[in-house]
Amino acid sequence: MSELPPPPEPLPGEVFDSHCHLDIMVGRRQASSGDPVALAAQAAAATVESILDEARAVGVTRLVTVGYDLPSSRWNAETAGDHRDVYAGVAIHPNEAHAATPEVLAEIEELARLPHVRAVGETGLDYFRDWASREDQHASFRAHIEIAKRTGRALVIHDRDAHDDVIAVLADQGAPDVVVFHSFSGDAELAKQCAEAGYYMSFSGPVTYKNAGYLREAARVAPAELVLVETDAPYLPPTPHRGRPNAPYLIPLTLRCLAEVKGMDVAALAAAVSANGERAFGAW
Repeated sequence: MSELPPPPEPLPGEVFDSHCHLDIMVGRRQASSGDPVALAAQAAAATVESILDEARAVGVTRLVTVGYDLPSSRWNAETAGDHRDVYAGVAIHPNEAHAATPEVLAEIEELARLPHVRAVGETGLDYFRDWASREDQHASFRAHIEIAKRTGRALVIHDRDAHDDVIAVLADQGAPDVVVFHSFSGDAELAKQCAEAGYYMSFSGPVTYKNAGYLREAARVAPAELVLVETDAPYLPPTPHRGRPNAPYLIPLTLRCLAEVKGMDVAALAAAVSANGERAFGAW
């Protein structure tokens, strides 16, 4: 399991990975024994430079590396500052919402103001796990929404089994100018709601899974101008590599699946995704 999948056929145009976790892939955060995917990714002994080189070789020229707690947000912000093809997102993950104290949130906002940090996230709601109370999650989510609005950054949302409440909080709190549903997990109805609100939908490996027809239907109805592609690496690898560590160089497999679902030329979808990324996160 420690072996990374072989590289796919390169894309006919450039594209980018809208969401990954470089710190986990390179072992900055030591994986626990209960996280076999992260352990396998770290056993591959990747570096930021090698991850970028492998991605560029298949047409994935840029990426956004995303924080989920204060240490990872600090590291990702620093790493983005050191690599011109990397942007960062900073936030406290909903599973860690109990740690979103005023002092921690103040530092998240300070990091978000750095020029190479282009997103506040991942934040949102996770009803699948009970690692943080729903009260804490809602308070943290609302605080991150306000940080995104004050800093002018994209809001990157983690939404797991909480679609209705996520949409309701955004409506009640007032969404920032740019909202990205990371690893979009809803059905076509949610995709239509997001499209109506102008929210970006970022699709990851699960859209390629045999049992995820609802995701492909969501991708089919999502307007091309609101579609992004991501890995969530080292998690959620596309078919046929489930159970193995993911990495940005596997983006072509997901993009080709999306192009087929949407009846689009691969190069045309790659160009659309790249343009969407610049609108969401700013010029590279």
